[in-house]
Amino acid sequence: MEQNEYGARPTTVPSPALHVPTVVDVLGAIEELWPAKLAEAWDAVGLVAGRSGTSVEKILFAVDPTGAVLDEALDWGATMIVSHHPLLLKPVTTVAASGFKGDVVHRLIEAGCALVTVHTNGDSAVGGVSDVLADALGLQDTEPLAPAADGLPEEGIGRVGDLPAAVPLGSFAEAVFSILPAVAGGVRVAGDKDALVRRIAVCGGAGDSLFDRVRSSRADVYVTADLRHHPASEVREAAGDGPPYLIDVSHFGSEWLWLTPAADALGAVLTDRGFTTDIRVSGVNTDPWDFVLTPGH
Repeated sequence: MEQNEYGARPTTVPSPALHVPTVVDVLGAIEELWPAKLAEAWDAVGLVAGRSGTSVEKILFAVDPTGAVLDEALDWGATMIVSHHPLLLKPVTTVAASGFKGDVVHRLIEAGCALVTVHTNGDSAVGGVSDVLADALGLQDTEPLAPAADGLPEEGIGRVGDLPAAVPLGSFAEAVFSILPAVAGGVRVAGDKDALVRRIAVCGGAGDSLFDRVRSSRADVYVTADLRHHPASEVREAAGDGPPYLIDVSHFGSEWLWLTPAADALGAVLTDRGFTTDIRVSGVNTDPWDFVLTPGH
């Protein structure tokens, strides 16, 4: 190494060594990104299985904690799964391995793999599920459809914003279709395909509980999943031939978009805290439908 102008050799400051986090370390990073207080009152988020002091060398992100996802995680050697959907949302009286959920719990414990749920707190937080969906569609000046009761002004369920310019509903539906993973159900649309739309409301996952919010937001079209017949029919009857138009997408697909940004965000926070771990997104399609029949096909 050459001397500097003062005749002294410059000192190289070594980068601090990164350490493998424990379960509790990862939970702290998750809380920073997706605070548990943002979860809906009915939800079940946080640590489902795992010891707080266990080292977490590998983390797998997934929409659903299915058996196939667990197979993938354990084959890779994952020591934590971060799942969007809860395994144990409703109360249970047994986790006997004779049932699917009990079997998953047993396999997690036997393999020393933790399971963490980030559900409606991941929906509501900045950079959450609906933010990712809105960004993918190019929406501007977004705000929550249902602001969080205990959060920042930009936190809450769903998002509503504007396209840079009005486009025909049919063209916008094609754009929605293009950003989602290929699933059997495709995309369903209610409305005149030639009608111009610009103000867009979105909600990743099931969103027909937000129809009143959609109306008050003056959205031209609402993109969400799991639209039931009667609520959707009533919205369209009340609107006549006008907005809000509806675009019904795959529940899995609407939330799958969030996985990669979420994995990247968690990795960045852990690195900032001095930790290193391998994080990847599941390659398993957990949409429950295998094929669909349509007229002429």
